[in-house]
Amino acid sequence: MNISDVMIHINESLNEDARTTLENSLRKIDGVVSPRFNAGKEHLLLVAYDTEKTSTNALLEKTRAAGYTAQLVGM
Repeated sequence: MNISDVMIHINESLNEDARTTLENSLRKIDGVVSPRFNAGKEHLLLVAYDTEKTSTNALLEKTRAAGYTAQLVGM
């Protein structure tokens, strides 16, 4: 197991329900350990994941498939 973190910037403003729904959706991806938004930084989603089971591209695509405009931070 090789755990890494990636930050995803979401352009839209998400309310609490939308953030929770997106976090739960990402948790369904094999290898995702912990997707979470931090209070006060609701546009930034930090995802801990196993690099041997999934990729940053898969995480970004899942976010976009939920209808959000998003990009990886620092990549």
